[in-house]
This record gives sequence, C-alpha cells and structure tokens, in this order.
Amino acid sequence: MLRQTLKGTGVALVTPFKKDKSIDFAALENLIDIQIAGGLDYIVTLGTTGESVVLSAEEKVEVFNCTVAKVNGRVPIVIGIGGNNTAEVIKSFSKFDLSKVEAILSVTPYYNKPSQEGLYQHYIALANAAPKPILLYNVPGRTGRNMTAATTLRLAAHPNIGGIKEAGPEMAQSIDILKDRPSDFLVVSGDDEIVMAQIACGMDGVISVAANAFPKPFSDMIRYCMAGDFSMAKRLNDLMVEGYTYMYEENNPCGIKAFLAEQGVIENEFRLPLVPVSTGLQKRIHDYMQKYFA
Repeated sequence: MLRQTLKGTGVALVTPFKKDKSIDFAALENLIDIQIAGGLDYIVTLGTTGESVVLSAEEKVEVFNCTVAKVNGRVPIVIGIGGNNTAEVIKSFSKFDLSKVEAILSVTPYYNKPSQEGLYQHYIALANAAPKPILLYNVPGRTGRNMTAATTLRLAAHPNIGGIKEAGPEMAQSIDILKDRPSDFLVVSGDDEIVMAQIACGMDGVISVAANAFPKPFSDMIRYCMAGDFSMAKRLNDLMVEGYTYMYEENNPCGIKAFLAEQGVIENEFRLPLVPVSTGLQKRIHDYMQKYFA
C-alpha cells in the first residue's frame, strides 16, 4: 500500500531546459542521481514543478522514459497525469508504460472549477480506469477549487485511490483528513514550509520542491520528524526556512530552478509564459547559498 511505499520524502523533479528551450536530458539524469544520493525516498516526475503543462505529449513520454531508465529501480517513481478533461486524462494513462510506477499523482481539475460532486465523480472515473493507484492532489492555489476533507474521505473508500498530496488552504483541513482517514490511506504534504507541523499531526511525509536543491538536509529533516525527533528536525529546517521563502516568492518552479542554477546543476531556462526570477531575488538566493550552503 502507498502508506508504506511512499512515506518520507518524495521530490517533485524540475525539468531542465537548454538555452534553445529543448529538454536537457543529461542534466535531468544528473539531477536524479543527486536526489537519490541525497537520500530521497521516491521520485515524482511530470508534476507542476516539472513544468508538465509546457511539454508536448511526446516530450512527456520522453521525460518519463528517461526518468524510469535512470532511476533503474533504486527508488519508487510517481508520475503526474492530470487535467480538467476527465476522458482525456484516462486516455493519457495508455501513453506511458506504467509497469514500474508506484502511483499516478493526479491534480484536481483546474479552470472549469467543478463542484465537490464533480471532483468526486472525476476521481472515481480515473480510479476505475487507472492501472495503478491514484494519488489525489489538492492544490487550490493553482486550480481555483479546494477539495474538501469530506470529499477526500469519501474518495478514500475507493480501493484504487491510495492517498492524497494535500496542499489545501488550512491546517484544519489536513487535521480533519488525518483524523478520519482509513488506516491504509497515505496523506503527504505539498507544502515545504509547514510540513514539520503537518507530520506532527500525523502526515506520512511530503512531496517536496525544496528537496531538489537540498536533498540530504531536507530528507534528513523529514526522517527526524517521522521519528519524533523534532528538536533535530528543527535545526535542519531552520537552515532552509529562508530558502523556502525565496523559492516561492515569485513562482514555483522559477524559484527552485534559480537555486539549482546557482548550484550549477541546471541552466536557468524556462518556456514561456514562465521566466527566470528577478535580478534582485536571484542576488538574495546567491547570498543565501553562499552563507549557508557554499
């Protein structure tokens, strides 16, 4: 069950681009090695942080296949397959060889703002069709619609819905899910900044953006949290708190890519409509990295 295989720290991988805006597969492979060497528990590909919305259908398959080949069974893999057209999402399942995937992370439909019943029916349709367990993803700041705790718990009864990445607006919603979830239902955070508190309330870990740049300190911090040693976890988290602020100040993944470019791991390149962070923010990121992680 996902509560066993996906506990701890998952990293939402960025997709590196070259200056000509093509995908930098060599940089992606290097990034994957860095993450696994840093102690990450699993890899998430083709999520929001991976700029999946600006990749063609063919490129998504290429990124996925590259990731699977490079990971080579060393850690579990989660793939992002979501959208606001239920039938098209279901069709997308067949475009990937999902035999080596642990779960499908699927974001709540965006833009068309379905009701709670619409969200429920969307996910039931996905779960009935998916060859792997569905991991719900609630991120109303991006989608324009919050999926309530009641809807999440209603969906948790489906045998092919294994958990949720919860990035809702309030801690109270997370607590409501944790209080009444089935014992085998995974609940992970989608918010690096408050994950310590969420694990204290019972969450099973996080799918992290910050871990791209800080794989070892971040994954160690989560392990201390999971073991109940919040004093040690706080020591590590305190080093990264300022970094979290910079990562999300203008945009994700623009912030995390600025950090990775500062480390020399990737080029600081995007496809429109995304652009690099401002010069002022880049300077603060540089100074922060020099102070704490040089």
